[in-house]
Amino acid sequence: MTQANYDWRAEFPVNDECMYLNHAAVAPWPESARKAVMQFASENVALGASHYPEWLKTETRLKQQLQQLIDAPNDSVALVKNTSEALSFVAMGLDWQAGDVVVISDQEFPSNRIVWEALKARGVRVIEVALPWQDPESLLLQAIAEKPRLVSVSAVQYASGLRLDINRIGAACRQHGCLFCVDAIQAVGAQPFSVRDSQCDFAMADGHKWLLGPEGLGFFYVRPEVMEQLQIQEYGWHMVEDAGNYDNHDWQPAAGARRFECGSPNMLAAHALSASCDLLLNVGMARVEAAIAERIDYLQQGLEQLNATLLNPRLSERRSGILTFHFMGCDSQALHRMLMQSGVICANRGGGIRFSPHFHTPQEVLDDALEAVAGIVDILQR
Repeated sequence: MTQANYDWRAEFPVNDECMYLNHAAVAPWPESARKAVMQFASENVALGASHYPEWLKTETRLKQQLQQLIDAPNDSVALVKNTSEALSFVAMGLDWQAGDVVVISDQEFPSNRIVWEALKARGVRVIEVALPWQDPESLLLQAIAEKPRLVSVSAVQYASGLRLDINRIGAACRQHGCLFCVDAIQAVGAQPFSVRDSQCDFAMADGHKWLLGPEGLGFFYVRPEVMEQLQIQEYGWHMVEDAGNYDNHDWQPAAGARRFECGSPNMLAAHALSASCDLLLNVGMARVEAAIAERIDYLQQGLEQLNATLLNPRLSERRSGILTFHFMGCDSQALHRMLMQSGVICANRGGGIRFSPHFHTPQEVLDDALEAVAGIVDILQR
């Protein structure tokens, strides 16, 4: 089926009581993911693991889908529990020396800060760099010129929705010989993403946000040329080269990224996430990105008419799937609580309300959410 004639609307039945604008947190599944889980569960109940070899094909297919979504070479993607685990594989796997420097931004989600701060006992220093609105990468580039050991940033900042030019950052990292790690959780599934173009050494994301999958399963990309620089932290039957040979005592780690998968895979989640990835690939990431941009633009215009202040003033130039706003003289926590009570599912982030529609979010959800905001703000500002 071609992207042009793929009809995805049946994948997302409209629930009039739920105005869902929270894909940057945890996304609802599409119908195809639900059906994949139901089929998997029914088969398991009736036949147990009789068809386990077929399940392994689903796991392999999922890796191929993820590699396609992030433009990665074969055998460079591992399936992991979550973004934090993948970040920990990098932080705990590198051979750090006292005095090494890690550069991050001052807007990172805790997962991309705590993991580096945990290296303090090894003598590693963490530098937080501001992201100025006029040129968000400028101070990062200055810090990279000082040749830190590693730079780790989010492709899209979780609170403000600021979209960084990771290709620009990656080129600077390669020029100055430092490793580049990208937390891609707010990007992959919402916009085209290329590990080749960004020249990143590591990238990771959970499946439960823009990828429309379940919690408990994500991916970890490692550039093949730096694979050997990471010391393996977890061992088991699944991470060895000859994984099916249980009598082999002369084992070696798998040549590719599977070396970071120590044990039995999360087969149930793999079936769901594979179905969701298939949906995104059928729609096409360019089409997904354009549809999200239309929805963000519409919400932005509606909120500005209500005199909202955007947390990201460069939204039009640095557009992502995240729009965060607040109102002068209005308690954002109270606004969030009342929006949730009215059925507008959103988040309280960065001192404001974060809306994050996906490509399939219906027009009526946007209109109803804006109407709810207007009514509640009027009450709170009286």
